[in-house]
Amino acid sequence: MTQAGIQSQLKLQWGKCQDGTWCKLNKVDLSHKAFSVGGVYIVWHGGDNAKVVYVGQAAVMRDRLTAHRTDTRIQAFSGRGLFVTWAQVGAAQRDGVECYLIKHWKPAVSERCPDAAQIPVNSPWE
Repeated sequence: MTQAGIQSQLKLQWGKCQDGTWCKLNKVDLSHKAFSVGGVYIVWHGGDNAKVVYVGQAAVMRDRLTAHRTDTRIQAFSGRGLFVTWAQVGAAQRDGVECYLIKHWKPAVSERCPDAAQIPVNSPWE
């Protein structure tokens, strides 16, 4: 905690595809080692009114992202292009980071917000 009682921002390294572009959720190679770790992720749709569709966390991100490829709630936005970015986050901080991202981005599809103190993080679009 800082002197003002607000936790300082955790700096995350948000993932992109190897060519430096945003990865498409339905096409990215989930067998890549980047998805074998635990962390948080953001799925969003493109277009003129781009919006965050889903925020999540996982012990192995590959498993959750694979499930999202057949989740009709998320795939309902596929016509606008679905993209994903991810960041490795330790298990002890995942709930707080996920809660912050959910409250900050207000995703179109949401299951829960963990009961945890928010841990502010940098935006992937900074």
